[in-house]
Amino acid sequence: MPIRCEIVSQDRSVYSGNADMVLLPGTEGEMGILPNHAPLLTTLQFGVIEVRYQGREEYFTVAGGIAEVQPDIVTVLADAAENVEEIDISRAEAARKSAEELLAKGPPADTDAYLKIEAALRKSNLRLDAVKRFRRVTTKHGRISEETK
Repeated sequence: MPIRCEIVSQDRSVYSGNADMVLLPGTEGEMGILPNHAPLLTTLQFGVIEVRYQGREEYFTVAGGIAEVQPDIVTVLADAAENVEEIDISRAEAARKSAEELLAKGPPADTDAYLKIEAALRKSNLRLDAVKRFRRVTTKHGRISEETK
């Protein structure tokens, strides 16, 4: 019997479906959630959520948030989340470059501005790393293979 998994970001539902196992990047470490798991509430760090169902895996970047686990459902309320297959690489690279350029000029006088730039850099690095590690590509023969860079 699978467990239900819901991943929601601030602006949309990112994933809704069944899972045999959900791996979460908790602030205290990675945790695996199986059906009938004991109830818990945890905060999430920047990382990748893995949803396994019937031999397939789907990967989602998450930039913080919380997860509530009940025996029959895992609900992730993410500050930002995205399916790795949907990440726009050129946009992520542009965001990283912009953040790096701003930080190279020296720290801004405003602490909030600095933290915002630093978070943008962490998020773009997370997105690019996730694409490199988890995105599948279709070869010219129509086969799915892991992308290697």
